[in-house]
Amino acid sequence: MSSEALQAWWHWAQAIIPAPERESGLRELKQFLSAFTQLSPLDITLRRFPPQIHLKLPLAELQERWQRRWQERVPLQYLIGVAHWHDLALFVTPSVLIPRPETEELLEVVAATVPPWQQQGHWLDLGTGSGAIAIGLARLFAAVLVHAVDCSPEAFEVAQMNIQKYALGDRVRCYVGSWFDPLTHLQGQVQGIVSNPPYIPTSLVATLQPEVQYHEPPLALDGGADGLQAIRQIVATAPDYLQPQGWLFIELMATQGEAVAALTMATQAYERVEIRRDLSGHDRFLVAQRV
Repeated sequence: MSSEALQAWWHWAQAIIPAPERESGLRELKQFLSAFTQLSPLDITLRRFPPQIHLKLPLAELQERWQRRWQERVPLQYLIGVAHWHDLALFVTPSVLIPRPETEELLEVVAATVPPWQQQGHWLDLGTGSGAIAIGLARLFAAVLVHAVDCSPEAFEVAQMNIQKYALGDRVRCYVGSWFDPLTHLQGQVQGIVSNPPYIPTSLVATLQPEVQYHEPPLALDGGADGLQAIRQIVATAPDYLQPQGWLFIELMATQGEAVAALTMATQAYERVEIRRDLSGHDRFLVAQRV
């Protein structure tokens, strides 16, 4: 593709960004074009285009994908097939939730809480999706063996691709199944459990932004009538798997801290129960330590 043709495409692509979203849309456009050419975001910002540019897709498909971003509100990450999360570039498809900054904070909470003597052995990532938490855990703690579970065979395939990309196949094992079902052989042996389960109340799913409501997997979003269906199950079952003083970390919806703390303490299986806040000051993470 010639530099002149790319310039013309760039002007067309800018023009279809809705005016109220122009600033964020231009940032996305740079990421989009960078994903399908050899150009860096800086090259694109400076319009530093060589005479000929190699496109990884036919121009018509590039145009169609960019139109879908605004006409159908398809998330950018699904259009380019990659989500940048923490220091990772993860493969993503509409079969998996796009990993969020709050989940980066979840791993930071794990890192700040777990003492060195527990940074080894078996750890679980329940509802792994793209494999983000499992891969993050394996890179955070060099001596852990992470068991990553998802009920979706399609998510399992995406997680496997990411695990292989980061050469962690010997330290992250993937399973298809519901929560603890594939892991009964690990009862009483686990040092820590980390999960970002579905936690949005069913009635609120229809109020989410179109990118989430229409394109991200409902199984990863809908937490039942009060949003706590999966969280209840994990909190209740985790003590059967955790070693004494083992850890449970769960990401929550901002309004759920008090209810989750109460249901966790009601099990009487944990000696320490805390709700930690995210960087925005919202209740976001359950931290519980088994008796």
